Amino acid sequence: MPSRAGKPRLALSTVVLDAPDAPALADFYRRLLGWETERAESDWVKLAPPGGGPGLAFQTEPDYVRPAWPARPGEQRMMAHLDIEVDDLEAAGAHARAAGAVPAQYQPQEDTRVYFDPAGHPFCLWVRG
Repeated sequence: MPSRAGKPRLALSTVVLDAPDAPALADFYRRLLGWETERAESDWVKLAPPGGGPGLAFQTEPDYVRPAWPARPGEQRMMAHLDIEVDDLEAAGAHARAAGAVPAQYQPQEDTRVYFDPAGHPFCLWVRG
């Protein structure tokens, strides 16, 4: 990607999620998404999508605090979440639960299901309407 008019080249390469145990959370997303490990260290794991594009990495953070969702005053709020498009919401939900996801009690939309990964990060499975 060439730079234009003095603007430096910027390309999103990875989204990083903090977790109390990076390898354990990477294992969950490996099962969920079917992605392969690109790089693994004791406190850092990066998964790569099969078709290329930004990867998903996990970093061990000893002081990690699970976010509350929906947000509640005085509690750790989520800073980001993943939206994962699926063809079949029910089948994808069963797959997510089998991989270790937990469905959120509060579900705000008909075409979206909110789940929590093992570290408590919310993620959404959704179907295009």
